[in-house]
Amino acid sequence: MEDVQKHPAPVAMAIDRVGVKDLRLPLVVRDRAEGSQHTVAKVELSVDLPADFKGTHMSRFVEALEDFSEELDYASFKKLLADICGRLEARTAFARFTFPYFLRQTSPVSGSRGLMGYTCHVGGEYRDGRLDFTLGVDVPVMTVCPCSKAISREGAHSQRAEVRVSARFKGFLWLEDLIEIAERSGSSPVYTLLKREDEKYVTETAFAQPTFVEDVVRTAAKGLSEHPRITWFRVEVESFESIHDHSAVAAIERRVEKS
Repeated sequence: MEDVQKHPAPVAMAIDRVGVKDLRLPLVVRDRAEGSQHTVAKVELSVDLPADFKGTHMSRFVEALEDFSEELDYASFKKLLADICGRLEARTAFARFTFPYFLRQTSPVSGSRGLMGYTCHVGGEYRDGRLDFTLGVDVPVMTVCPCSKAISREGAHSQRAEVRVSARFKGFLWLEDLIEIAERSGSSPVYTLLKREDEKYVTETAFAQPTFVEDVVRTAAKGLSEHPRITWFRVEVESFESIHDHSAVAAIERRVEKS
């Protein structure tokens, strides 16, 4: 049958990325406490396209994903992208998996237990046999405004913020490592289940350590810089301001030199 995609392109211009997104895939990821955890990922796959090709073969992305092992790790991710390059005759392949990840959380005073969900993402670029692999997580925290606390006789405005971390690393890195670094950066972690004694503790603890969005991003960046396996990171914090109709944002990106 005629392969229209390999016809000459009317506009002979290379395309950086072309592919598919919003595919869904059952996935098994490593869990530090339980060994493994089952989840469902939203998947985006793409390749570069030379100037002389009219189009790519979209069905081949799905075929490659069908052959992917449900267990997510560096080796399986690299194998998937190498397979995509081969099937689509591409030099570079890209992938991003986004999925919910759950941890059993303990409330600070009552010891009540509840599942806390985090949005996690794994991304990669494969080129000439090499994979640049990135692990990331979005973590909610609570922040209390230091300025509001300093100028007010009673109270201060507080709100939820989100710490978005992406990291590259040597060896193996737990999602839990990134989550813990992010949760320590705010005025307080956010909890799924709180009894009254927990609410009292969380409120008093948060107001005792107020943080601007700048404080949160610097504290998170310090924790990421000090992690022995992280070689590069980007951290962005968005504070969903409770007394403004806008958000406050801050970001730091660094390459980490290891001795």
